[in-house]
Amino acid sequence: MAGLGSSMLTLKDWAKRIEPNGKVGMIAELLSQTNEVLTDMIWQEGNLPTGHRTIVRTGLPDVAWRLLNNGISPSKSETAQIDEGCGMLEAWSEVDKDLAELNGDVGAFRFSESQAFIEAMNQEMASTLFYGNSSVSPEEFNGLAVRYSSLSAANGQNIVVGGGAGADNSSIWLICWGPQTVHGIFPKGSKAGLIHEDLGLETVEATAGIAGSRMRAYREHFQWKCGIALRDWRYVVRIPNIDISNLVSKSSAADVIELMIKAIHRVPNIKLGKPCFYMNRSVFQMLDIFSRDDVLTGGGLNYQNVAGEAQYSFRGIPVRVCDALTEAESVVS
Repeated sequence: MAGLGSSMLTLKDWAKRIEPNGKVGMIAELLSQTNEVLTDMIWQEGNLPTGHRTIVRTGLPDVAWRLLNNGISPSKSETAQIDEGCGMLEAWSEVDKDLAELNGDVGAFRFSESQAFIEAMNQEMASTLFYGNSSVSPEEFNGLAVRYSSLSAANGQNIVVGGGAGADNSSIWLICWGPQTVHGIFPKGSKAGLIHEDLGLETVEATAGIAGSRMRAYREHFQWKCGIALRDWRYVVRIPNIDISNLVSKSSAADVIELMIKAIHRVPNIKLGKPCFYMNRSVFQMLDIFSRDDVLTGGGLNYQNVAGEAQYSFRGIPVRVCDALTEAESVVS
């Protein structure tokens, strides 16, 4: 029975979703997250069946001043190819036909379950975007954290440390989305975004009881083929080592405003793409506290009315909440 309950809805699960009037109730999504990074990302079809190949300039040609009757040596530029891989995020939903039809509203019951799958897919995608590591989990694509993990690396100048020394750290990210900077990718010839297939009523192999037994079930398939292409590392800045336990007062907390100013100045041309800051709720709360004085003195933090919605921004750059950013990051050094 444990195996059945862990993979398929049971009668107990059904009962929890039915209101006294016999209808499928509205579920309070206590496990939902806010990951606005997914709405900011721009996407491009990859040029490879498994991802995208980017050509980057790695060296400029030599140039020289010339005197009359003297020549100069020919030279050339250098380029390199970088292959970015995609991952396949998938899930299956199977609901026993008779269970789904118990209250007479099959569509509402199945929709309540589909919502949970879509939320789970979004959360996993947002988490992998930052923390994916194909060296540890080959099925994932490499996220941003593994690419900006060392101050001594070539892109170390785009890591602005926050001063934390413990194991309860988080990061702020400045990402400048654009076709020539950083963007999401999906494999060549495939579909963009989360794909939902309602396969309807099928005969499936039961996961409990007699091995190999069959039953009729409503089946749905969810798939998202995706990855990221970091075309120009200068357009992403990580602010790691923000000690969460120190975010209790302005005197002990990292100066997030100063760190964000430094991050902006690491980007060669902030107008080249669509820049956004990302942080979790704990860091955002402290930023909001710091902002009170700065708003009064014109320090750059303000609320802007974007499409009818009040939006937090720093020096014209949107500030987004991203629950996928954890509070248990190791120190970046």
